Parts: sequence; C-alpha cells; structure tokens
Amino acid sequence: MVHLASVASDATAKRGSVIEDMENITIDEPAADEVTASVYGSRFAARELPQHEMPDHEMPKEVAYRLIRDDLTLDGNPMLNLASFVTTYMEEEVEKLMAEALPKNFIDYEEYPQTAEIQNRCVSMIARMFNAPTHSDDASAMGTSTVGSSEAIMLGVLAMKRRWQNKRKAEGKDFSKPNIVMNSAVQVCWEKAARYFEVEERYSYCTKERYVIDPEEAVSLVDENTIAICAIIGTTYTGEYEDVKAINDLLVDKNIDCPIHVDAASGGFVAPFVVPELAWDFRLEKVISINVSGHKYGLVYPGVGWVVWRSPEYLPKELVFNINYLGADQASFTLNFSKGASQVIGQYYQMIRLGKRGYRSIMMNLTRTADYLAANLKQLGFIVMSKGRGQGLPLVAFRLDPMLGHHYDEFAVAHQLRERGWVVPAYTMAPHSEDLKLMRVVVREDFSRSRCDTLVKDIKLAVETLNSMDKKSIEDHNV
Repeated sequence: MVHLASVASDATAKRGSVIEDMENITIDEPAADEVTASVYGSRFAARELPQHEMPDHEMPKEVAYRLIRDDLTLDGNPMLNLASFVTTYMEEEVEKLMAEALPKNFIDYEEYPQTAEIQNRCVSMIARMFNAPTHSDDASAMGTSTVGSSEAIMLGVLAMKRRWQNKRKAEGKDFSKPNIVMNSAVQVCWEKAARYFEVEERYSYCTKERYVIDPEEAVSLVDENTIAICAIIGTTYTGEYEDVKAINDLLVDKNIDCPIHVDAASGGFVAPFVVPELAWDFRLEKVISINVSGHKYGLVYPGVGWVVWRSPEYLPKELVFNINYLGADQASFTLNFSKGASQVIGQYYQMIRLGKRGYRSIMMNLTRTADYLAANLKQLGFIVMSKGRGQGLPLVAFRLDPMLGHHYDEFAVAHQLRERGWVVPAYTMAPHSEDLKLMRVVVREDFSRSRCDTLVKDIKLAVETLNSMDKKSIEDHNV
C-alpha cells in the first residue's frame, strides 16, 4: 500500500547508506560560511537525503529544490501512465490561477467568500448537467465539493444510510442491518464505505460474458433493509455504462421503495457530451444522488470531486454541521475540514473556459482515439472487451486471444511495455470472473492520435519480442 507507511526502527534508521563502508570515506566539510557555485559541489550532495529524522540544520533553498527534484526523477512520466484516469494536463493560465490560490483554505468561507461562491457555481453547473430538477426553490438540488469521488461516495452512503434509519425508526422497525446492492466490479471505495459505515455489501457478480450489474438480479437483492442500489456510469474494469434506466424502471414497475445512487466518477463528464440521449441521471425518478470526479474527465489535476443530491430531503439535516468559529455561520458536510481551494478554482476555469462545446469536442476526440486504438488492437489479434462508439468511457480494455495459444500472458505484455516507459496495467477481472486477465488503456485529454500510434507500434514490438522468447526466458525476465 502506498498510503500507509511504516516508521523505521532506530536500528534501521541508523544503518544509513546501503553501502556501509561509505562511512569510512572522509570528506572535508566546507566551513559553515563557505559558498559554492554548484549544488553538486556542496556538502549536501555528498550526503544522503534525510529519510528518518528531520535534520538539525537548514540547507539553501536551491539545494533543497534540486536534490528533491533529482529524487523525483525516479518517478514515471505521468503522460505515459495509461493506467490512471486522473488528469495530467491543464493550460498554463489555469495552473497560474491554481498556484495563486495555494495559500487559501477552502473551508474558511468568511475569509474567502468568493471562492465559496465559485464552488456554488460549480455545483449549480454540474447539477444542471445531470438534469437536476430546478422548477422550484423547495425542490432544488444541492451538492458540495469533495477531495475526490471516494469522499463523495462516503458522503452519499452516509446520507442514504441515515435517511433509511430515520424512516425505519419512524415506523418502529429494526434499523441495525442496512445493506447496499452493487456490482462486484465497483471501485474499492464502495467496499470501504460499506465496511467503514457498517453496511452489508450485496453483489450482483460479473460473469465471463457480462461485466456490469444485472438489473433483474440487482432488484431481486433488494429488501426492506436496502439503503440503495449503486449503479456505475463507466466501470473501472471495462469502462462500460450500467443500465441505470432498466434498474429504475424495474423499481417503479414493482413499486419498490429503494433509491439509486449513480457512481459517475469517470463517466459524469463524458456521457452528457458523447451520449446526451442516454438516461442515467436525475431524469430517472429513483436516482437521488450522483458523484463525479472533477480530476478525471472533469479535466482538473488531482484533488476534486463532487456529489449532488436531487433535493434537500435526501440529505438528512442532522448530518450537516453548523459552525461559526471561522468568523461566520456556515454549514459543513464533509469528512475532512481544511483543504486547498486550488482544485475548485481549476474546475470552474475548465467549465467556463471550455463550455459545453469545448467539453464535447474533447470527449468526442477521446472517443475517436479509443475506437482507433481498439481497431488496431483487434488487427494485432487481441480481444477487445470494452464498448466502443461512445457506449462506454474512452478507454480500451483488451486481452490475448486464448485460441492463439500464447505461451505468455497479459502481465508479460505489460512488463514489456514498461521497459518502453508505458504504464499499461494488467489485472484480473472482478470476483467470480477473476480467471479472466485483461489490460486497459485509459485515453485521456493529452493522449493524442500520434501518441496512440507510438503505443500501437510498441505493443506490436512487445508481442513480437515475447513470441521470440521461450516460456522459461519470459518467466525469468519478468521476475
């Protein structure tokens, strides 16, 4: 896990350099006031960077910058990381705006009222993009920014659970065993939300032929303790859109009182522009809340998400905290408190800079590029598992054709591509279909047709290289 770091023991910390004999090499230290013209001529360049304990003394800012920057060169190139949905390109003008906002604490509405107003504008634009009802003030949608879709989903689950509990209490019924229905291909944040907030997970499992939720099966899993059904617009595994309308219609036809939350983390900024006729949002009466990631196809650098509720009735008032210790009365419904304002400002820039036509142009180009890549991969003998022509996210999920009898798997292909700098993930499918191995290329804004051609050439070269190697050599090479 990247997010959890263990603290080194004193014995480990004292080991220092990997090569212990380096301690026997003496280097004359410059006098305290000696000035060197070069970072690499300074005493700091002859030492390892502090790793376990804060140093006793300061170092020049230029030296600190250069040494840390050198350390970071070991990271991969974000533009070649085709595993991630996260935005890796923004215009210089918005980068300046975001840099200027770095000192601002977004939560301090009294000090930064215009930043709060910008968030409200974003919520309004996104809610209308999702066809939220706006016919009256009493029925108007409401929403908030988050640090990403994970927090947005947590808030959505909290609201649905509390609303279900309040209803059960009012009816004098047991409210200790809530459950939520979802596809087994959900992003891990859904499993976290269910376990952290003690909600039973009920799954509609994927099969070798179906990688999305089965509407009939999902509805059949609903009982009086179900707080909601989760439907996904753009699954992580294959990018496919789940049939939210079918779930909605079944619930209506069967007169089942169960809401739908739509996880549009990846597809919320794609579907409205590529397939505007697709009914998945607040046009469906059972959809009560939607989350979306601004830092994915919302085209903002990492750190912003959004959650929108159909109307105030779906967000229990007791979950909203009113505080005044920052200088003014303000309402807060978040899992954290302090956060930067830069990403919210970046989201507003993108929406007014691009407008609907700009977003549509970008998303259509990404869709065309994904279709082009899929066609090339089919010519190379791969099986494409994702939907094309805008019926899913602009990504390509693919796997080796088992009929061709390869003596290597998708993980070996991914390893070969990594040697060329590409990060194209290989992984197993969701539970109950995990014997399927596949790879995925996420087509982002900065993935041009030219770069796509280079990737295709490198995939072809990777396959040719693996075909020329025997099985043992491949296994030894991938260790």
